[in-house]
Amino acid sequence: MTTFKSDLLQLLHERGHVHQLTDSSGLDALAARQTVTAYVGFDPTAASLHIGNLASIMLLRRVQQAGHRPIVVMGGGTAKIGDPSGKDETRQMMTDERLASNIASIKGSFERMLQFGDGPKDALLVNNDDWLSKLGYIEMLRDVGPHFTVNRMLTFDSVKLRLDREQPLTFLEFNYMILQAYDFLKLARDYDCTLQLGGSDQWGNIVNGIELGRRIDGRELYGVTAPLITRADGSKMGKSVTGAVWLNEDALPAYDFWQYWRNTDDRDVGRFLRLFTDLDRVEIARLESLEGSEINHAKAVLADEVTKLVRGSEAAASARATAEQTFAGGGLGDDLPVLAIPAEGMRVGAALTALGFTASNGEAKRKIAEGAVKLDDQPVSDAGFMIAPPAQGQDIRISIGKKRHAILRPA
Repeated sequence: MTTFKSDLLQLLHERGHVHQLTDSSGLDALAARQTVTAYVGFDPTAASLHIGNLASIMLLRRVQQAGHRPIVVMGGGTAKIGDPSGKDETRQMMTDERLASNIASIKGSFERMLQFGDGPKDALLVNNDDWLSKLGYIEMLRDVGPHFTVNRMLTFDSVKLRLDREQPLTFLEFNYMILQAYDFLKLARDYDCTLQLGGSDQWGNIVNGIELGRRIDGRELYGVTAPLITRADGSKMGKSVTGAVWLNEDALPAYDFWQYWRNTDDRDVGRFLRLFTDLDRVEIARLESLEGSEINHAKAVLADEVTKLVRGSEAAASARATAEQTFAGGGLGDDLPVLAIPAEGMRVGAALTALGFTASNGEAKRKIAEGAVKLDDQPVSDAGFMIAPPAQGQDIRISIGKKRHAILRPA
């Protein structure tokens, strides 16, 4: 088993957060002798982060748990450019107002999971628009441009894969890696930040920042990337059958968030407990050793713990109570999604699509034909069935499969 001198690298390694390190011995020695300041960048391209971002937030949480200082960098500046990594198309341009609104909306996710304040190890949140938007174009070309060669930039996956697929890459996006590298230099100068963390797709961008700091200031900087989080079936973490699993409550009800984790594949339980919870190793080992139907207890614990971190204890308790009431008692939990049925009624397929249970009325028809749709536990066989609004206080439960439920109420 790999061992490190520093609590930071040992914790990251034990919990499964490490994919690549730029200089493991140098970073290990630094973290063992002094407080390290580390950052992760998040481009605010939506009003909520999703669980694909959760692994990166957990990196910062681990940094703080190991006694070091995390910095959350909101990419208000880089989001105006768009990271080409893993993208086939140019991102839609966003206004300053939209970016500011998104940043305000997602701050809560960090405030729940990190300790902010004025102490030497308290988290800090900064916006790279504060410095990137002030850079003069000639100044940037003169001071930073000479340290990047087009030859090398073309070899990075974020650029190479786009070109290999014969997808256009704008000059605007081509500059993204330069701006992100400058972020690292700026943070090193202003906050003595020596470590950048990120997903495996950020390796090239991180290395660029390390090299820029060395060439311009002679700084010794470090990088750690986390593995791409996939589920046991090979699918990418962060998506469900009905879309993104958002962190914000107003984007996804707590019950749906909790249920996503409760539906984890048996093979993923131990790994996800290490990555996304603070449970100790002994308890995780016990939970992942459960077999048969007992593994469902471990999945419920996983759902509880992640929901507590992201949404708070009350949301976790309410979601679990709803699940128990829905599945064990056949009742209607308070956290289930609610759809208002107008006075003229609504076709069952339209209700499924309105709830997000199906992507289209065509998909709804297929699910009905498969016998997967029920109203108050009674199968629906007619795709044109009209749901009349229930009487006040007499809710209807609509279900698709065994795990997706909602409440229908009069408008």
